[in-house]
Amino acid sequence: MRSPIDDYLEQVLNDYRDTDDGAVMTGNRELEKADPSSFGIALATVDGTVYTAGVADVEFSMQSIAKLPAYALALRDRGLDAVLDRVDTEPSGDAFNEISLEAETGRPRNALINAGAIAIHAMVDGGNATERVERIADLVGTLAGRELTIDEDMWDAEMASDDHNTALAYLLRSAGKLDYEPEEVVDGYAAQCAITVTCRDLAMMGAVLANGGLSTTSEDDRLLEGWITRHLLSVMATCGMYDGSGSWMTKVGIPAKSGVSGAILGVLPGQIGVAVWSPKLDDQGNSARGVAVFERLSHDMELHMMHVAPSGMPALRSVTEHDDETVVEIQGDVRFAGAEIIASRACQGFATKSVVLDLTHVRVMDDAARRLVREVARRLEDSYDARVEDPNGLMDEGTDDQDTPDQHGTGQGDTEKR
Repeated sequence: MRSPIDDYLEQVLNDYRDTDDGAVMTGNRELEKADPSSFGIALATVDGTVYTAGVADVEFSMQSIAKLPAYALALRDRGLDAVLDRVDTEPSGDAFNEISLEAETGRPRNALINAGAIAIHAMVDGGNATERVERIADLVGTLAGRELTIDEDMWDAEMASDDHNTALAYLLRSAGKLDYEPEEVVDGYAAQCAITVTCRDLAMMGAVLANGGLSTTSEDDRLLEGWITRHLLSVMATCGMYDGSGSWMTKVGIPAKSGVSGAILGVLPGQIGVAVWSPKLDDQGNSARGVAVFERLSHDMELHMMHVAPSGMPALRSVTEHDDETVVEIQGDVRFAGAEIIASRACQGFATKSVVLDLTHVRVMDDAARRLVREVARRLEDSYDARVEDPNGLMDEGTDDQDTPDQHGTGQGDTEKR
């Protein structure tokens, strides 16, 4: 069975493909070459399932999203107190490249604006810029599940247009927040921005962050310390979308980080990592299509972080065979992430002729989960004698006035169990 989530992502991509807002980044000769029609979406769950639409496997430079793994390494290498002595955690309210430091302390406001990110890069252990960048790229590769490279042309282009960041580095040095020569630090910072990834890579990285730093493909394999992931997500929630972070959090409600190559990485704790890539940027330096897609996903799938289940009970209670019938028991308070687990299990198929989705033990089911389970049941009918046991009438509740992960998707998405 093909997952409704594949079709839904294709539907969303097609709905926004003709959106012509924004403009490709200027001032960097390599970023200026970006194809403005490029558009990819990837969604990865904490159990390792990846859904994609569009050009989700085309590489682009991480740009400011690389601030996250650098931040993680600085925290691991130096500890929280030492990092906070150099870089604060407050929203700046200014553009990402604002030349300013806290008047009282000389610290950058946070690690996700350029001044803070340059200071953070210098706190990553390494004998020189090359060693620091190699460690950052290795961590991204570990989180994404594959070896990554640095785009040398992009690195050169970054250095050719880095006068502004060099000024920030000298300002940091004068404030006592930089231990190395400014030019050397800026060279390393430019290289970390040139690490190449795909939407799939970013979504996988996001899923690890959503999973508290645990691998999504190897049980109990910790890739990042839990306290570091918690700190990263907290700063992403308040500062990740620059001077638009407050509006983003109220509308979308997903901790996120953007980059001027046109990518946005979102992390919904305990549920999913989401990445969108489209090079045309809005006035705040965020992907115009990416912002629109995240607003749509948050609305349709009820992904806002303040929309939470009142209990942590897993949605899939059991899958058992009785004679020639498989019973899939669902339980608890079911949101999108729980319904996705049911959809993923259904896509694996069943050995019996009959399948029952048993909702007897479900206490609450939100509209997004209800629509997805309903569509799973419909698709099961194509191959099985399928029915839903719903003694509490949960499938009859709610509304269907939103776009849903349903049969109306037209493209050929890609679901992969990693």
